[in-house]
Amino acid sequence: MPGDEWTGGPTASMVAGIGDVPGDSDRATMSAGEPRHEAGVDMSDQDLRRDNAPAGQVDADSANLPGGEESIDDAVSPADRETGLPASGARRRRWRRARRVLLWCLAVFLTLAVTASALLVWTVRRSFPDYDSTITMPGLGAPVTAYRDEYGIPQLYASSELDLFKAQGYVHAQDRFWEMDFRRHLTSGRLAELFGPSMVPTDAFLRTLGWREVAAREWQLVSPQTRAYLQAYADGVNAWIAGHGGSDASGRKSLEYPLLSLLNPGYTVERWDPVDSIASLKAMAWDLASNKYLEMDRSVLLSHGLRREQIDELFPAYPFDRNSPILSDGAVVNGAFDATATPTSPAAPGGAGAVAVEQAWRSDAAPVFGALRGAVAALKGRLGVTITGVGSNSWVVSGELTASGKPLLANDPHVGPSIPGMWYQVGLHCSCTYDVAGFSLSGLPGVLIGHNDRISWGFTNLAPDVTDFYLEKVDGNRYYDGAGWRALTTREEVIEVAGREPVTVTVRSTGHGPLLSDRSADLLG
Repeated sequence: MPGDEWTGGPTASMVAGIGDVPGDSDRATMSAGEPRHEAGVDMSDQDLRRDNAPAGQVDADSANLPGGEESIDDAVSPADRETGLPASGARRRRWRRARRVLLWCLAVFLTLAVTASALLVWTVRRSFPDYDSTITMPGLGAPVTAYRDEYGIPQLYASSELDLFKAQGYVHAQDRFWEMDFRRHLTSGRLAELFGPSMVPTDAFLRTLGWREVAAREWQLVSPQTRAYLQAYADGVNAWIAGHGGSDASGRKSLEYPLLSLLNPGYTVERWDPVDSIASLKAMAWDLASNKYLEMDRSVLLSHGLRREQIDELFPAYPFDRNSPILSDGAVVNGAFDATATPTSPAAPGGAGAVAVEQAWRSDAAPVFGALRGAVAALKGRLGVTITGVGSNSWVVSGELTASGKPLLANDPHVGPSIPGMWYQVGLHCSCTYDVAGFSLSGLPGVLIGHNDRISWGFTNLAPDVTDFYLEKVDGNRYYDGAGWRALTTREEVIEVAGREPVTVTVRSTGHGPLLSDRSADLLG
């Protein structure tokens, strides 16, 4: 058989089979027609085995063929040698597999993203108030209508005061329950129940101040009518709690509760108590008692050696001769204001005895009052008041100066900004004695600043002297009151802590009040 048929045929078939892709056919044709294969040769069995080997496989002696190694390497890629497939086909298969994996990953990611987005929207909107339904509330004497205007401000219409305040408690909880729940934990010194051990020092300080304890005593002193209003308000709040999961701290109440459950999964919501409403005023009173900072600053300056005359220059008295008050007569007598009483001013300290006492405590007072001011400032941040320089104003424009001929009242109480804002706008209307609109505080019934169909009213903080600090002389469990040694009164406060064991603190008090120095070693003189 002519050699060119054996040489050209198998070689052409082998190379063409390997390069069965665009561009490889030219290479196959050139290999088949190379001059070295046109002459007849004597091919051994080894040559035949090599030429008839499967595509992509050659033996080690291929290098002995003239030009064989070059021809095979030019036509066969490393991928061909490993897989036995054309290089471009293997690449296409690998790309198809990678594309399928990528598409599956993308589909899974999009599914998870859509599911997470839907869950987030559902969680957020789950707590949105329902303003359009009819609600059955136990204990109402007659139907109550709650109309909300285009700004969402509720106008409540009832047939009695008790029904009116019960409805107000419901709508306050409907819009602001997380704020109310947080504030009652704050004023009661129970923040650690919500947020864990980091709040124990704050709770201990608040338990020492005893806001909740004072509120419980005041509950026993308020008039029967006020007690009835506070109880009706609490009943309205509790009706909302019962209709939104009861004690379950779920997203039905507010978005904050699912977030809180990540930190404190065991938290449960308590019923609202009328004392919670009274206690909420204590935080506001503490915030507005701005003279406490002046008291401490003056004491620190005095302890550093400044004379009272020098301190008075730094803290001048109010210029009553230039800006006279609206009411210049009258005084508080036996706990009530008497317009006919003569105002009295406390006698200024003086005399040799006072100077001697003043000199005796100067060296010890500076670090005590300095540390106390730091502790009080830290509490200020917990109350949400983190800015300085706030002030209130209130003034009236006579009707002689207005276009309507009616007077205008401008009342602007500058409280610290917060989210949500401190005030809650509402209208209270009934066929009884209430027909008012204005601003309330969530957690309390009624309207604090507003108007009725005849008058408007407001109030502002005039920085009265309502706080006093005392430097006590303490020896063990007794203190010196100026006339002799007296035993300190004590009470135990148990602070529940989320995820931890309770913490017990002992509060000691003198006749002037609780010892704040027990809450920090820095306060000890």
